[in-house]
Amino acid sequence: QVQLVESGGGLVQAGGSLRLSCTASGSIVTMYVMRWYRQAPGKQRELVATITSGGSTNYADAVKGRFTISRDNAKNTMYLQMNSLTPDDTATYLCNAGVFVKATNSPIQAWGQGTQVTVSS
Repeated sequence: QVQLVESGGGLVQAGGSLRLSCTASGSIVTMYVMRWYRQAPGKQRELVATITSGGSTNYADAVKGRFTISRDNAKNTMYLQMNSLTPDDTATYLCNAGVFVKATNSPIQAWGQGTQVTVSS
């Protein structure tokens, strides 16, 4: 009913930048809070950044000042601009969104499949 697809991951050297995108499609009435998570091998999933439908943002301490979350509600798309990347940022980045689904007239939590970010030293 609703699909989230991430893109923009890749291999980058330490100090470099990447911009991730997460686009939602399907039976969408509206989208609520959207979040970026990341998960590195052997580690728990970590909340990276949050953005409300009104544009209020929140960040994990580890990424404050380096990452910027944004969204384009007209395009059902969320972004994560990542600057000054370090090897510790290496992980699979996943997007999550609260979505009100038209087909079922109910809210769900939708997840993407993830995009790999690898930062070399």
